[in-house]
Amino acid sequence: MENYEQVPSIITCKDLDYLSDMFNWNYGAYKSAVNGENSVEDNELKATLKKASNIFHGNMSKILNILNDGGNNE
Repeated sequence: MENYEQVPSIITCKDLDYLSDMFNWNYGAYKSAVNGENSVEDNELKATLKKASNIFHGNMSKILNILNDGGNNE
């Protein structure tokens, strides 16, 4: 077993499958929140859905950043 001083810039197939699942879950939740936000009239509920959609969008951005960095979060 080789020890690395720095983590290699790789993402395994298992990692990629997991990241893909996480992205898809967040994308589905994001779409639902945005659609709900556009279809409700209650301002409190609308604000809650907006907050949720921002969280899901942020999660998707983090996943894309991981993929762009190749797993190196420096």
